[in-house]
Amino acid sequence: MRFATCACCAPAGFMADVLSSPADAPGGGGRPALKSAGVVARDVLEEFASASRILADQGVFDAFGHISMRHPADPNRYLMSRSQAPALVTADDILEYDLDSEAVDPQGRSSFLERFIHGEVYKARPDVQSIVHSHSPSVVPFSLVPNQMRAMYHNAAFIAEGVPVFDIAEKFGATDMLVGNGEKGRELARVLGSKPVCLMRAHGSVATGPSLKHAVFRAVYTEVNAKLQIQATIISGGAPLAALSQEEGRIADTVNVANVGRPWDMWKRRVGN
Repeated sequence: MRFATCACCAPAGFMADVLSSPADAPGGGGRPALKSAGVVARDVLEEFASASRILADQGVFDAFGHISMRHPADPNRYLMSRSQAPALVTADDILEYDLDSEAVDPQGRSSFLERFIHGEVYKARPDVQSIVHSHSPSVVPFSLVPNQMRAMYHNAAFIAEGVPVFDIAEKFGATDMLVGNGEKGRELARVLGSKPVCLMRAHGSVATGPSLKHAVFRAVYTEVNAKLQIQATIISGGAPLAALSQEEGRIADTVNVANVGRPWDMWKRRVGN
């Protein structure tokens, strides 16, 4: 069975952006072949693959979306699956990239077109260790309206810090809406700034974290928070919402950061690990 592939998560080869060619080989006319930062332990790869399946199970990913993490041995490299549906990712699908989002030894495997989101955010944010890009359905509407996303409860306390919106048209005009090169990735990273989460107009969102588990936690609870805000807005009849203040969010998120292991263990069991 063949699955339809959207451009956002299409193999890079579909977009004439080939990662490996004769010119890339040692002694070729192009960029020298990249050397790996080192072997990554199998248990780390398994944990990383579980994160992709968790996000699919929790409704953050569908057939599209991707997650990355910095290489354990080199902060100037990151790990990411080859281009495929997130629920199908295994440890054997993980590729290594430099921060220009060039793959190390892809062995013919295709890369996500929007991998530049990850490389450019890692360049701009040394504190970030993992990144999730998704199109979670309750979040997308907040990228289209003047209503700002606000923290509805303590589990989504990180949202109280503020959620900027990246509008690709502001700098690049009419496009396919995809962050398909480093320049667009740098602009997204600029808009994200120091925030944990950034929306992407008419597209999706980016969630970051100081670890793999934290990034997954934030991506999941960004989606949950969006549902709650929609519900609260309907119930309120347009009255102001008693959302968390920035200081309440800061205090509550300290507790969340210390306790991400609890939901992680439950989510991981659900996907068979």
